[in-house]
Amino acid sequence: MNKYFNVSTEVNAALTSNKPVVALESTIISHGMPYPQNVETALNVEQIVREKGCTPATVAVIDGVLTVGCSREQIELLGRLGTAVTKVSRRDMPIVAALRKNGATTVAGTMYACKLAGIDVFATGGIGGAHRNSEKTMDISADLDELQQTSVTVVCAGAKSILDIGLTLECLETRGVPVIGYKTEDMPAFYTQKSGFKVDYRLETAHDIAAVIAARQELKLNGGMLVVNPIPDKYSMDRHYIDKNIDRAIAEAEELGITGKQLTPFLLDKIQRLTEGKSLAANIQLVYNNVRLACDIAAELCALRNIK
Repeated sequence: MNKYFNVSTEVNAALTSNKPVVALESTIISHGMPYPQNVETALNVEQIVREKGCTPATVAVIDGVLTVGCSREQIELLGRLGTAVTKVSRRDMPIVAALRKNGATTVAGTMYACKLAGIDVFATGGIGGAHRNSEKTMDISADLDELQQTSVTVVCAGAKSILDIGLTLECLETRGVPVIGYKTEDMPAFYTQKSGFKVDYRLETAHDIAAVIAARQELKLNGGMLVVNPIPDKYSMDRHYIDKNIDRAIAEAEELGITGKQLTPFLLDKIQRLTEGKSLAANIQLVYNNVRLACDIAAELCALRNIK
């Protein structure tokens, strides 16, 4: 612990006693959804984690302190401030810390916080990756580099469907990051269950996934692992319909010259409006689904350590 980093009493107690902890990012609160759905979703996610017998650890930067285990009031603050909050990846942390700013952690930023705190499992909606035409623009998310170097398992619904999923998988392979499909051989595409690209391995149970995590740790293999969990069939969107709206959103972003950190929030908001809220509803449900799986994995991992 230091003046720039803090783990809540609740999260620290769970980690110390080998109780399952699931980390949660905060960019989804500030940049992923409008207020008040963002706060409602974040609080619902924490409730799901508790109902599954785990401890939630929402991560954010609060007044310059990288905080693992945000309070209800801090989550409400991030939700109300929305996109006025700085998106914080690894590179941004010393700036927001030194200037005592508030920040919402991305997948990469949250993974780094997990490493400092000793949390093994992190649930999110979808990871960042290689944007379309990134072979020319080099617009590739820092999430992929963080997965290469930080030993945290990320549970998600695949890469965001605004991305080039095939190229994202190629980047993950180059970085030595295993992609495990939970009861699927097909890489999910966030809003839809299939992208047409294959994952590295298919596993059927949370126990098997936890066993792989434990084996990686025993072998002292650095780097993370990606567990992809398809959106439930009930909430999966028609692929042609969502792709059409994604293409419209990308075309508008190109017209407006929107790039970098601003691109993903712009696209998600535009798609939400184009689909009249349907994409937002799907986004919320896939997050809940990922959190449940992450809790099962975290619990199984703790059980394996108790046996050991």
